[in-house]
Amino acid sequence: MFFDVITIFPEFFKGPFDYGILRRGREAGLLETRVHDLRDHTSDRHRTVDDRPFGGGDGMVLKPEPIFKAVETVRRPNAEVVVLSAAGRRFNQAEALRLSKADQVIVICGRYEGIDERVIEHLATAEISIGDYIVSGGEIAAVVVVDAVARYVPGVVGKENSILRDSFSDPEALTVCVEHPHYTRPAEFRGWTVPEILISGDHEAVRRWRHEAAMHKTAKNRPDLLTS
Repeated sequence: MFFDVITIFPEFFKGPFDYGILRRGREAGLLETRVHDLRDHTSDRHRTVDDRPFGGGDGMVLKPEPIFKAVETVRRPNAEVVVLSAAGRRFNQAEALRLSKADQVIVICGRYEGIDERVIEHLATAEISIGDYIVSGGEIAAVVVVDAVARYVPGVVGKENSILRDSFSDPEALTVCVEHPHYTRPAEFRGWTVPEILISGDHEAVRRWRHEAAMHKTAKNRPDLLTS
């Protein structure tokens, strides 16, 4: 699977893409991550990628020409073209799974006041936000999206069944919930003990406890999931 990131700050990705599952996936030949400098696709000597918005207002807007050229240069058949934007629909596990079915995911990192709407209307296949808050640019969001999607590439995660047990990952569940609490050794730490049922050896009882604990944690931290 190919991940192509289009950005004005390509150096940003030298760290995040060189560790963990993304590095292992590349070394195993299961995926490839490529970062493209948007300024390489400009046509003027100043390598201009932005301009003032029509209608006035503060800030600058990323121009359509270099973005179209960059995407059309790297795009393969069966590609998803994702614009990262605070105005996009919220990214979730279901969207990560959907994107993983493509052969290539091209991620366009937004900056400044945003991206010319013609990119979103006529080039992108999805406009995505990673949450209801503002960060300085799409580069941070791109790492989140690429990592989440890469986990679904067969072989990238060592124990693939663990993906199905992740929070939000069961597509057949009647209620989407966060994952159950986890404990490890020692069984007692500073007087706090692990729930006895987890060391009982009764697998069915453990399964029931984990389901109930997951529902309780969801109600505490993400009640919106139970009412949506």
